[in-house]
Amino acid sequence: MALCNLASIFAAYKVGTDMSLVVNGTELATDKDGYLLQLSDWTPAAAEALAETENIQLTAAHWEIIELLREFHREFELSPAMRALVKQTAKKLGDDKGRSIYLLQLFPPSPAKIASKIAGLPRPANCL
Repeated sequence: MALCNLASIFAAYKVGTDMSLVVNGTELATDKDGYLLQLSDWTPAAAEALAETENIQLTAAHWEIIELLREFHREFELSPAMRALVKQTAKKLGDDKGRSIYLLQLFPPSPAKIASKIAGLPRPANCL
């Protein structure tokens, strides 16, 4: 009996399955956590849709960070973890915005992960 229950639980829980996000009638492939699989699929409309999945309404302050992240990725070919994101934000946008609390207010509960997802970038390597 326990074996049957275990089998049905396993069948219902699909580990590692890819998903998709539909933006303006176009299906964009995402991983199981909602990150775009193809960097080239990102558009501002995709960012809006990704933000919606996180219950975030994008403002000018959000877009500043999104553009900063995309620039960082173009330069270093990786998504920054929280510490690097804070440093880069302070360097490019000033100390008042280069603070963890500021970024947390924009992209809760994990600014580096959530902002990278909305920016169409891969999950930062050392973010759980």
